Amino acid sequence: MLTLQKTKEVQIASVSTSDKSVDELLSKEWLLTNERGSYASSTVIGCNTRGYHGLLVGSLNPPANRIMALANCLEMVIHDTNILKLSTFEFNDKLAPLGYVYMKQFRQDQGVHFDYQSDDFRLMKSLYLLRDIDTAVILYNFTEVGVPIEFVLRPFVGLRDFHTLQKSYAPLCSRQCNDGLVIRHNVPDSCELFLSCPSMNFEQDPQWWFSFVYRNDRERGQNFSEDLWTPGFFKCRIKGQARIVFQANLSDCYRPEYLVNADVNGWRETLRRHQIEVIAAAKAKDEKFEILCLAADRFITKRHSDHNYRTTILAGFPWFADWGRDAFISLPGLLLITGRFGQAKSVLTTFANAADEGMIPNRFDDHSDTACFNSVDASLWFINAAFQYLDATNDLKTFAQELLPVIRWIIDSYQKGTRFDIHADSDGLITAGNSETQLTWMDAKYDGIVFTPRWGKAVEVNALWHNCLCLLARFYSGRNQESESHYRSMAAKVADSFCRLFWNEQCGYLNDCVLPDGLVDATLRPNQIFAVSLPFAPTLSPEQQKSIVNVVYKALLTPYGLRTLNVQHSNYKGVYTGPQRDRDEAYHQGTVWPYLIGPFVESYLKVNEFSRESKKEAAKFIEPLIEHLTRQGCIGSVSEIFDGNEPHGPKGCYAQAWSVGELIRAYKMVHG
Repeated sequence: MLTLQKTKEVQIASVSTSDKSVDELLSKEWLLTNERGSYASSTVIGCNTRGYHGLLVGSLNPPANRIMALANCLEMVIHDTNILKLSTFEFNDKLAPLGYVYMKQFRQDQGVHFDYQSDDFRLMKSLYLLRDIDTAVILYNFTEVGVPIEFVLRPFVGLRDFHTLQKSYAPLCSRQCNDGLVIRHNVPDSCELFLSCPSMNFEQDPQWWFSFVYRNDRERGQNFSEDLWTPGFFKCRIKGQARIVFQANLSDCYRPEYLVNADVNGWRETLRRHQIEVIAAAKAKDEKFEILCLAADRFITKRHSDHNYRTTILAGFPWFADWGRDAFISLPGLLLITGRFGQAKSVLTTFANAADEGMIPNRFDDHSDTACFNSVDASLWFINAAFQYLDATNDLKTFAQELLPVIRWIIDSYQKGTRFDIHADSDGLITAGNSETQLTWMDAKYDGIVFTPRWGKAVEVNALWHNCLCLLARFYSGRNQESESHYRSMAAKVADSFCRLFWNEQCGYLNDCVLPDGLVDATLRPNQIFAVSLPFAPTLSPEQQKSIVNVVYKALLTPYGLRTLNVQHSNYKGVYTGPQRDRDEAYHQGTVWPYLIGPFVESYLKVNEFSRESKKEAAKFIEPLIEHLTRQGCIGSVSEIFDGNEPHGPKGCYAQAWSVGELIRAYKMVHG
C-alpha cells in the first residue's frame, strides 16, 4: 500500500508568454495523455503547428486507431462592439487572430493552464484529459470581470485518422440532443464526438474554415494545410465571476453516462492522486526526479486485445504506437526504477504472448492487433529486460512460467535460424538479413535506398547476444548444471569471436558491422557503446573498454546524447529537416539520439569504477537534457532526436519513451 504524503500537484513547468517572441512560443509544446493511448497536445499559446495537435485525440481500439476529434476552439469575449479574440491560428504564413498577445503565462501540472488578462477581465483556461475515457474537459474561470461581457466558444472538429489531414468535402454532420451536440462523419461505422457546455447556449452556424497551416509539418516536407468544420458556437453572458465547463467525448457512439459531473473537484482530485501515486511508487526524493517520473507515466498505456486490457509502452508521441525494441530499452527506466513492477510484468507478458518463430514483435499495427517482426534486436532487448525485471522484483514464478520459455525459444531460434536469415554463424556470432533488409535500430530506408546498410554481423546485436547467453548461464547456476554449462560455453565462443572480429586495433574502437562477404564497416558509430554498458559485456580488456568510451566521448557526445556518425565522415548530415527522403538520410547519419545517453553514462561510470568524481562528471552530461525536459520542445518530456549540428534543435517525436527511460536510468546512476 502506497502512502500518499504529498498533498498538492507537481508543477511540471511554467512559461511566461508575455516576454518571448511568437516563434519561440510556437516551438514550445505541451502534452497530456491517458491510459488508453489518447492525448491532447498543442503549443503553449494554443496554436496548432502539427496535424497531430488537437484538444482531443482519442483511441477507438486502445492504444490504436487514434482519431483527431476536436482540433481547437475559437474563443471570443465581446463587450459592446469590442471583440477580443483569445485564440491564435495560422493561415498561409499569417497568424490570425492574435490572441496570444492577451496571454501572460502557461503552466502545466495534471492539466495545462493558460492565463489571459485584459482591462475588463482575467481568465484562466484549464484543459484536463480524463484517464479512463476519451474525454477532454476545458474550464474557463473568469475573475475580475469589470463589465458585462459575452463569451463565445466555437469548436473546430476533425474526426479523422490522426495520420491524415481533412478537406472540406468530408461529410460531417451534427444533431442536438438534450445534453449537448453529437457530431459524426456521415459514413457507416463512424465514431461520434459529443460536445457539452451546460452553462452556455448553442447556436447552429455550420461553417468550413479553410487552409489552417501547420508549420512543423511544412518543415518536415509533409502535407501542412487543413480545412476544419465547425457546427456552430456556444454563447453566454457573464456579469461577474464565472466558471464555464466545456467537455468533449469521443466514442463509437454517444453515451450519456460519459458526461463528466459539473462538479470538477472529484475527477480533478483523481488526476492529482494518480500523479501522487506515480511519485510515491518511485520513492522520488527531488523535484527533477518527480518530473522525470511523470514524464515516464505518459507512455504507459493499455492494449486492448481479446476483450482484455494489458499494459504496454507507446514508443513516442504524437505518432508512434508500441514498438518492441523501444519498449524493452525503455522499460527499466520507465517501470522498474519507478517501482511500477506490476505494469512491467504486464508489458513483458503482453509481448511474450505475441512471440512467433522465436521472435518478439517489433511493433503492432496502428489500427489492429497485427504484430510485425522486422527486427533482429527487439527479441534480445526483451531478454535483457526480462532479467532486469527478475533482478528488480525476485518474481521467479512469473519469470519461470511466462518469460523463461520464450527466452529459451528465442535463443534456440537465433542459434538455429529464424526469419530474415537470422542465425548463429560458425563462429557463434549472430548474422542477419541481406542487402534489402534493415533489421537493426538504424533502419532508415527510402524508395529502396538503404542509408545505413548494417546486414550481417552488427556490433550491438552481438553484444546483446553475448549478454543474453551470460544472463541465462547465471540464472541456471546452482539450478541446472547442464544448462549452465551449455549457455556458458556458447557465451565464451561468442566473446572470443566478438573480440577478434570487432576490435579495431588501428582505430582504438569497435567495428560497426561485418558483412557476410567479410567486408568490415569500421565507421565510427555509437552502437559499440553497448559492448561496454550491458550487464555482461564481451570480454574486452579494461584498456579496450576505456578506449571505446574515450573515442565516443570525443567524437560523438553532444549535450543531448550521442551523434549517430562522427562529423568528419563524408555521409554526415548535421540537420534533420525537409522532405521524407532528406530526413531518412539524416536519421542515423549524424542526428543525435538522447536515449544513447543511458548506455554512455553507464559505460563512462563503469570504466571509471563508479567513482565520486566520475559521477560528478556524468551529472554534467545529463544536465542539458534535464533542462530540455522543462524548457524546450515538449514541456515535461524529451524529444526523440536532435540535430547533429549546434544548437542541436529538438526534432522527430516531441516525446519519446526511450529518451525518457534512459535519462531516468542515467539520473539514478549519477544521483542514486
